[in-house]
Amino acid sequence: MQRHKIADLIRTEPFNTEVAVMGWVRAFRNNQFIALNDGSCAANLQVVLDYENTDPTVVDRIKFGAAISARGTLIESQGKGQRIEVKAQDITIFGDCNPEEYPLQPKKQSLEFLREHAHLRFRTNTFSAVFRVRHALAFAIHSFFHERGFYAMHSPIITASDAEGAGEMFRVTTLDLHKPPRTEDGDVDFSKDFFGRSANLTVSGQLEAELGALALGAVYTFGPTFRAENSNTTRHLAEFWMIEPEVAFADLDDNMDLAESMLQHVIAYALKNCAEDLAILEERLVEEEKSKPQDQRSDMALTDKLRFVVDNRFERITYTEAVDILKNSNQNKKGKFQYPIEGWGADLQSEHERYLVEKHFKKPVILTHYPAAIKAFYMRQDEPQEGVPGPTVSAMDILFPGIGEIVGGSQREERLDRLTQRMQEMHIPEKEMYWYLDTRRFGSCPHAGYGLGFERLVQFVTGMGNIRDVIAFPRYPGNAEF
Repeated sequence: MQRHKIADLIRTEPFNTEVAVMGWVRAFRNNQFIALNDGSCAANLQVVLDYENTDPTVVDRIKFGAAISARGTLIESQGKGQRIEVKAQDITIFGDCNPEEYPLQPKKQSLEFLREHAHLRFRTNTFSAVFRVRHALAFAIHSFFHERGFYAMHSPIITASDAEGAGEMFRVTTLDLHKPPRTEDGDVDFSKDFFGRSANLTVSGQLEAELGALALGAVYTFGPTFRAENSNTTRHLAEFWMIEPEVAFADLDDNMDLAESMLQHVIAYALKNCAEDLAILEERLVEEEKSKPQDQRSDMALTDKLRFVVDNRFERITYTEAVDILKNSNQNKKGKFQYPIEGWGADLQSEHERYLVEKHFKKPVILTHYPAAIKAFYMRQDEPQEGVPGPTVSAMDILFPGIGEIVGGSQREERLDRLTQRMQEMHIPEKEMYWYLDTRRFGSCPHAGYGLGFERLVQFVTGMGNIRDVIAFPRYPGNAEF
């Protein structure tokens, strides 16, 4: 008999029909009631066993975590807590699960413990909900761009450029690390390597996406990126996924409008299509926050916070205005910031970003026109402005509550002379970047784009406190398991 998914049975409720369900045992009570989950939804399906007419050896093997199939009749449930159940005529055990050895148990387990067993944590209510929401957000992102005429690009994972200029890259090599070939100067001779030059894992698909946008008009990438940054925080990963749209004939305002629309679209999609999973995650968050001091608890429930983002325009202010707010805040004056704001030019930290969002404006914030000195080489240089102490660039960051920066972008510098001057100032070799500069030599035009860290979006929507809990197999300093 064809397998029926639990999610489909719950939606259609075809009573008094023969069905076959397959999944994993979440509970087994009174040698009669099996709570079965197949991952298609958060809900378990109750399977009622005919104990008197079932082989005792089969009954003995129905343990928490076991994989089974049940064939029987779908009926309206007479018990509490469910509308439907399957009256089983036949039970098959696909895979046994020894409760004495199985790391997961039918009880609440800490996120830290589950992180140590990341290969099994999908089987819990929390993590199955997280990854169903993650899927929905990814689908919504692709739909958003497709509906607006964007073309998906697959940018390279192995590159020879450092898009951010930060140098925090993972090197890719086939050389013998014990005896690498050397140049006359004693340096490693990468001309003997697989690619004939030094290569690394990409930190961004942006530069390649710009090439596509300047021919196709509007493109986006959605792929893995890598940062060899020794950060052990709840917001950083060494491997994460980025969404990076690039649009020709667009300026900073167009860029902000696109990013705001995209965020509101995908969050609205999750609210509409993941209500059951979000309810589970909201309940988890409420329980978690009970142990926190009152001033560290969220002002709004998870779904209320998501609706607030969807229903309200984002506040747009310049970096200069933000520094004035932060410098004059009671938080700064009373020395409560770990990194005090002394004046213009400071590189804003997460605590500053969250203050602006959570305390001052109480809504998502878009900061614009940052000092050029703290931003990347490819951002468009602004003309001098009265009241602004130094040169700025047409950059924008979107700040969310609980997360801080979730999107970073800019209008790109389309003027060849300005771009090469900036590259020289930042010691970025023009010769190696000839291909990027060619887009400014031949048919250049204003264009803009941004990067969205997908895991930070998932973290915000699910309410999970640690970014390592919203990616299947987190990579961070000292950890590359599975």
